[in-house]
Amino acid sequence: MMRQYELVEKVAAYKPDLDEGLLNRAYVYAMQKHGSQKRASGDPYFSHPLEVAAILTDMHLDEATIAVALLHDTIEDTDATRKEIDQLFGARIGQLVEGLTKLKRLDLVSKKAEQAENLRRLLLAIADDIRVLLVKLADRLHNMRTLHYMKPEKRLRIAQETMDIYAPLAGRMGMQDMREELENLAFRHVNPEAYQTITARLEELRERHAATIAKIEEDLTQKLKENGIEAEVSGRQKKPYSVFSKMQRKAMSLEQLSDIFGFRVLVATEDECYRTLGIVHRSWPNVPGRFKDYISTPKQNDYRSIHTTIVGPSRQRVELQIRTHEMHEIAEYGIAAHSIYKDTVNGQLRGPHSNESNAYAWLRKTIDLLTEGDNPEEFLEHTKLELFQDQVFCFTPKGRLIALPRGATPIDFAYAVHTDIGDTCVGCKIDGRIMPLMTELANGDEVEIICSKAATPPQAWENVAVTGKARAAIRRATRNSIRRQYSGLGQQILERAFARSGKGFSREGLKPFVSKLGYREIEDALAAVGRGDLVSADVFKAVYPDFQDNRATKSPARPEEDGWFNLRTAAGMIFKLPGRNRHPDLHDKHAIPIRGAGDDLPVRFGPDGAVPGDRIVGIIEPGRGITIYPIQSPALVAFDDEPDRWVDVRWDIDESTTTRFPARVRVSAINEPGVLAGVAETIAANDANIHGLSMVTTAPDVSSMMIDLEVWDLQHLNRTVNQLRSKPFVTEAIRVNG
Repeated sequence: MMRQYELVEKVAAYKPDLDEGLLNRAYVYAMQKHGSQKRASGDPYFSHPLEVAAILTDMHLDEATIAVALLHDTIEDTDATRKEIDQLFGARIGQLVEGLTKLKRLDLVSKKAEQAENLRRLLLAIADDIRVLLVKLADRLHNMRTLHYMKPEKRLRIAQETMDIYAPLAGRMGMQDMREELENLAFRHVNPEAYQTITARLEELRERHAATIAKIEEDLTQKLKENGIEAEVSGRQKKPYSVFSKMQRKAMSLEQLSDIFGFRVLVATEDECYRTLGIVHRSWPNVPGRFKDYISTPKQNDYRSIHTTIVGPSRQRVELQIRTHEMHEIAEYGIAAHSIYKDTVNGQLRGPHSNESNAYAWLRKTIDLLTEGDNPEEFLEHTKLELFQDQVFCFTPKGRLIALPRGATPIDFAYAVHTDIGDTCVGCKIDGRIMPLMTELANGDEVEIICSKAATPPQAWENVAVTGKARAAIRRATRNSIRRQYSGLGQQILERAFARSGKGFSREGLKPFVSKLGYREIEDALAAVGRGDLVSADVFKAVYPDFQDNRATKSPARPEEDGWFNLRTAAGMIFKLPGRNRHPDLHDKHAIPIRGAGDDLPVRFGPDGAVPGDRIVGIIEPGRGITIYPIQSPALVAFDDEPDRWVDVRWDIDESTTTRFPARVRVSAINEPGVLAGVAETIAANDANIHGLSMVTTAPDVSSMMIDLEVWDLQHLNRTVNQLRSKPFVTEAIRVNG
């Protein structure tokens, strides 16, 4: 276990102006508080915070962060209090320790909704001060190193949580070394059989190729030195989990992988990186398609390096990473290597958000989603997509670089540029050519988005988009579009309901009563009426509480002599509805006009359909809009006791319309070969369309068909049915519920 003076010396080696007193007080306080506590391994508990502090000293972090590491378990596991820590170490360190205490209680592998909420809390704490993340990751790393002392069931849960959340989060923050170690430690427990198999094979390959690796290191170093470049060349082998995930992703065997061994070349300057690349490519043939320049276009986590693959001296493929020493520090330690997190005075960050890194900027954008009203599951989906995806780099026509997850489409590109661009997107050009919006983008594509102010994103786009931002925006736009539809329907329902009672309806007149109805905005109340969540009678009562309707009404339970029912609603409004089996030509002048399923209103048809020419009635289905039935449909009996759900509707069909409408017919025919073809030919000859068909043999010689048709209107339907009846093989053809 590291001693007090050793910790101080280790920090002083990279930070000569450190506050030794702060480190000494934190060391002694934590050791005293943890006292005789033991870990599952049997070691003194204080060894854990000390090891966490040691991990952070390897990253060259400031003494305030090291002090937080030493203290991070005191509030949770000892009698220490936030007030006491504030007094001894300052309010900021106290706040960080308390934040880590709360995060320690998170369960990130619980059921989805809880996991999402816990991840929110984690990221919110991180966004407040990035040192929370650094200490949390170091804490998790040491716990993973000693995980084998835990019970098997707890071991698996912690390993899975590490694989799902902490390892990718470390990678997203650019801390590649920590990500790889966390992944491999978790892999050992999540899939022990695969871990052991791959580890054994890699060890065998390392021994077999040891001489070749040393030869390549020597040749590269010598070749660069001959050209005036002092370089540090080191061979490396892929980690077991990296090998396993690539085998899974590309469905390849271990022997087929060409980049199990790679070499890292560290030079002094960026200019030497490109000179090194030229020397390497002139000396050995490069492998086409295996070159990436992350110096000119860094990854979003600030990673910068040149990747190339050559055919080496022994005719084997060799992967090279070329970078400066500074780039290497950022590649290894990521956000922890950024100078902003070392710029402290007495444990306080100086200018905490000036010159922030791309990785931290990503984190802040992710946190911004918390304020946009997305539900926890959507937030979790977005964050996991962002954590796990590799990237492609595309450009706008003006040269702006857009980084996207691999597999992204122009839809994702449009939303990455701006949400409004995505919402109004109708097409795209890729490298000057018009292409489908579902096209998968490749590195270097120039993407131009074609927009229309009248456009709204189709809900189906959600299944195409791969970025969380695009999916969330599409869902939001879909919800808003549906809300507008229901709002418009609700307004029409209220206008007609108020008119029937001799009153005028206006949005401004409703405004003072919205809160009384339990809604925040007029749009919400109107949408609730359209969905059927709020009945028009309740709105009328709220606006006109003292209204008395003295008009005579009759019971809706019996038909009147003129064939109409007078139906009184709870608000005293009278709806006139035609009686059963009557077909009046006139409609109530206040009836809502219906065009069809493609209308702006949220309209659908009942199972047996309805066609222009039918007298129709609408039934409000909560959450689904209006369902249209012919007035003679037996299904309407079920709604006799719910008058507030009835809406008088009428057809509003343009003569030039190309819309077909649904109707269902039952055909009984002789059971012999060719009958089904004959029925289909008759329907086609009458320009009707079969949308669905089911067939049942009701007797040895007779088959019954239930056919869902699409026709222009009632006249077209009747003509089609009559043509079917005229066929010698048809014994009966009738409209169902017609």
